[in-house]
Amino acid sequence: MSKGLKIALIVVGIILLIGFMTFSWFRSGYDRVIAMDENVKASWAQVENQLKRRYDLIPNLVETVKGYAGHEKELFENIANARTQYFQAKSPKDKIQASNRLEGFLSRLLVLREAYPQLKANESFLKLQDSLEGTENRIAVERKRYNEAVQLLNTYIRTFFGRFFATLAGVSSAEYYEIPEAEKEAPKVKF
Repeated sequence: MSKGLKIALIVVGIILLIGFMTFSWFRSGYDRVIAMDENVKASWAQVENQLKRRYDLIPNLVETVKGYAGHEKELFENIANARTQYFQAKSPKDKIQASNRLEGFLSRLLVLREAYPQLKANESFLKLQDSLEGTENRIAVERKRYNEAVQLLNTYIRTFFGRFFATLAGVSSAEYYEIPEAEKEAPKVKF
């Protein structure tokens, strides 16, 4: 084998190796941003599963409370409207806003048990309240997982190569599921 042929084969080998490494790097970065985007979507789906569970419990809870606190009509209407807004929302951002509105009304509904002692003793109400509290805990866990997935994706997209791959894959940053400002304030206790 001649010296020129050996050099040509080495150069072709190096070019092929560099090409393969570049392709592997490119594919890895592209696949990574796609996987992160899918993780955000899957995490959001879990949040929605738990929110749906909450919204399925609410009509039963409202009906139970109505029997004892029928004059709280405005609160019941607000809960129904917030629930409807959630199911009509198209984007995660809109669903988060509707969910946050409902949380405020829901906490007001649960406070009614203090005003109606007979409601505290109602077995149906207590079971529904326990189910709702368990659901709220599940929502908190899923919201945390969703926000972690969003953080991972958004951090990657903000890197130089991450932005390149995200643009190439058509992936954009995701919205965090944030707590409303009203809930961030410490409750005021009066004696």
